[in-house]
Amino acid sequence: MGIAAAMGGWSARHRWAAVGGWLLFVIAVMVIGQSVGRSDIDENRSMAGEVNQAATITDDAGLKDKASEMVLVQTAHGSVTDPAVRTAVDDVMSAVRSTGLATAITSPYDTQAISKDHHSALVRFDMRGSADDAPDHVQPVLDAVAKTQSAHKDLRIEEFGDASGEHAVDNAFGSDFKTAEYSAVPVALAILLIAFGALVAALLPVALAMTAFLGAGGVVALVSHAIPMSDTANSVMLLVGLAVGVDYCLFYLRREREERAAGHDAETALRIAAATSGRAILISGFTVIVAMAGMLFTGIGDFKAMGMATMIVVAIAMFGSVTVLPALLSLLGQRVEKGRIPFIGRKSRGHGRGHAPAANNGSRFWRTVLRPVLRNPKAATLIAGGALVALAIPAFSMHTANLSTSQELGDSLPIIKTYEHINTAFPGGPDPAHVVVKADAINSPQVKKAIADFRAEAVSSGASTGPVTVTVHGPQNVARIDVPLAGGSDRSKAEADVRLLRDHVRPDTLGKLDGVQAPITGDTASSMDFTHKITSSVPPVFAFVIVFAFLLMLLSFRSLTIALTSIALNLLSVGAAYGVLSLVFQHGVGASLVGAHSSGAVVAWLPLFLFVILFGLSMDYHVFVVSRIREARMRGLTTKAAIEHGITTTAGVVTSAAVIMVAVFAIFGTLSMQSMKQMGVGLAFAVLIDATVIRGVLLPAVMTLLGERNWYLPRWMRRMPDLTHDESVLPLPPVAESRPPLPVPDRV
Repeated sequence: MGIAAAMGGWSARHRWAAVGGWLLFVIAVMVIGQSVGRSDIDENRSMAGEVNQAATITDDAGLKDKASEMVLVQTAHGSVTDPAVRTAVDDVMSAVRSTGLATAITSPYDTQAISKDHHSALVRFDMRGSADDAPDHVQPVLDAVAKTQSAHKDLRIEEFGDASGEHAVDNAFGSDFKTAEYSAVPVALAILLIAFGALVAALLPVALAMTAFLGAGGVVALVSHAIPMSDTANSVMLLVGLAVGVDYCLFYLRREREERAAGHDAETALRIAAATSGRAILISGFTVIVAMAGMLFTGIGDFKAMGMATMIVVAIAMFGSVTVLPALLSLLGQRVEKGRIPFIGRKSRGHGRGHAPAANNGSRFWRTVLRPVLRNPKAATLIAGGALVALAIPAFSMHTANLSTSQELGDSLPIIKTYEHINTAFPGGPDPAHVVVKADAINSPQVKKAIADFRAEAVSSGASTGPVTVTVHGPQNVARIDVPLAGGSDRSKAEADVRLLRDHVRPDTLGKLDGVQAPITGDTASSMDFTHKITSSVPPVFAFVIVFAFLLMLLSFRSLTIALTSIALNLLSVGAAYGVLSLVFQHGVGASLVGAHSSGAVVAWLPLFLFVILFGLSMDYHVFVVSRIREARMRGLTTKAAIEHGITTTAGVVTSAAVIMVAVFAIFGTLSMQSMKQMGVGLAFAVLIDATVIRGVLLPAVMTLLGERNWYLPRWMRRMPDLTHDESVLPLPPVAESRPPLPVPDRV
C-alpha cells in the first residue's frame, strides 16, 4: 500500500483526530507566528553587488537611509533669479521647514540646482526618520508645497521624491492590488460552485486552500528570521497556495465522487481516491516544491523569500489534501452534496449504484477533440506542436529590463508628470546615481581632491550634466555624491552613464586612493545589478528545476519516455508563454486588448518567475493526467485506449482547475502597473495553453505515436527505487465484478 493510501486510510478511520489535529496545527502556527513577528527584507541588502556594498557602508556607519525629496520651482518667462521667483523659493523652503518633517533643506542658489535655461530651480531636502516610514508622513509636506503653489499661480511648484513618489503609487494602486488578491477567493468559489453544483463540495477546496495559506503564514513568520520575507512573497504564496490547494482537492473530490457513482461504498471510494489521486497529489506536490526551490539559487532576497514561502504553502496544502480532506469526506459522507445549486451540475451519483457516472463516460467535448487526435496523431502533433513553437519563436528575441517609472505607471498620475517636468529641466535629477565614499579620513586633502576630481570628470565625461552635489558625514568618515545621469528617464542611456562612472570616472579619481571604497548605487544602478544577477541565475535555476523534475517523474512513473516527454511538453508551454509576453509587451501586438501599452521590454524578473511557477503548476495537471493513463494501462487497457480513458476522465477536473487559475491570474492582468499586468497575462495564457493544447491535444498525440515505448525503462535503470503503486490491486466497480477480469500486464 502506498504512502498516500496509508495516510488517507488512517485519516478516514481517525477522522476527528485528523480534522482536530489540522485545526490545532493551523491555529498554533498562526499564534506563534504572530507572537514572533515577521522579519522583512532589506531591499538594499538583499542581493550582491555595489548596491549591497553601499548599504553595508551606510549601515555600519549608523547612517539611516533617508528619503530624498525635491521641489521644482519653474517659470515660463524670465529667470529663476528674478525677485518673484526668489520669493517663491524662499516660501517653499519656509513651508517645508514649518512642517517639522524635513531636514537638510538646501537652496538652489547655494547648490547651483538651476537649469541651463534658467527657467527652473530645485529645492532639495530629506525627510526626517527612516526612508521606510517617510511615505506615511509626507502628506503634510505635500500640503505645504501645494499651499505655496496656490500663492504663486504664475509659477509651477511641484514636489517629487522617494517618499512622495511611493506615497502617490500606494494611494493609486495599493488598494487596486489588494482588491485583486481579495477577489481571487470569491472567483475560485464561484467556479467551483459551477463545477460541483453543490455548496459544500465547492467550499471544501477553498477551505483547505485558505487554512493552508493561514498556516503557512505562521510558519513563514518563523522561517523569516532565517530567510527574510516580503509582502510580494506573501502575495505569491496566496496565489500558489490557492492554486495547488484547489487543484489537489479537485483531484481528490472528483475521484471519490466518481468511485461512489460507479457503485463503490463510501469507504472503498475513499480508499481508491487515496491510492490514486492521493499519490498523484504527493508526486505533484514534491515536483512543485522542487520547482519553487529553484528560486533559492538566485541569491536575490525577494526570490528567496518567494521560493521559501511557496515551498511552505505547497507542502502544507499537499499534506492537508492527503490527510484532513479524506477525514472530512468520511465525516460528511453524502452530505458533501448538500446545498445543491438549481440547474447546475447534475448529481454525478444520480446514475445510481452500479451505473457508470458521467465522468466515466468521458467529456463529450474532449471525446470529440480526441477522436481526430488519436486517429491522426502525427498530424495533431505537427499542428499543435508547430503552433506552440511558432508562438515561442519571439521569445528568442526577448528583451528584459527593469521598467522605468513612466513605463511602469504610465502618465495618468500627476506625480509622473512632475517627474517628467523635473527630468526635462534637470536630466537625471529625479533619479540620480549615488556614490557612497568610505575613507579612513574623509576630510583629508587627498580624499577631498579625489571627490572634487570625480565631480568634475563626471560632468566632463558626459555621464552627467550636473549639478553634482556632495554630502559629507565627517564623524563617520562617509560622504555621498549625488550624480544626475545625463540619460535621464531613458533607461538604456542612463545605464550607459552608470557604466561610464563605474568603469572610467571612478578608477581615474577615487580609485587611485588606497583604502577608499566608492560603490555606486541608485535606482538605475540597482536595476542594472538586479538584471545582471537575474540573468546569471537563469542557467543554474533552469538546470536545477529541470533535472530534479525529470528525476521525480522518472522515479514516480518508472519510464524514461514519460520523464523526457513531461519535461519537453512543459518547456514548450513555458516557451509559448514567453513568446506571447514578447509579442504583447515588447512589440505591442494586441497590447490594447489587455489594456497594456508596449513598453519595449518584459520586466526583468518575470521570465525566471514565470518559469518556476509555470513548471510547478503545469506538473499538477501532467502528473494527474499521466497517472490516470498509467492506471488504465495497468488495469489491462491498450495504450491507446488508456490514453483516451485518462484524458476524458480527467478533462473535467483539469478544465475546472485551469478555469479557476486563468480567472485568478486574469484579475492581476487588469491591474494598472505594467509588471503586474505582464505577470497576470503571462500566467493566465500559459495555464490556458497548458490545460488545453498541451494536455488535450499534444500529450495524447505524442503518447499515441510512442505507443508501448511510453513505458520504456532501460534495464540498467531498473535498480532505481520503485515509487509506483500496483493499480491492479484496486477493487473493480461492482458492475464489473460479474465480468471476467481484464488481463493485467507486467508492471511498467
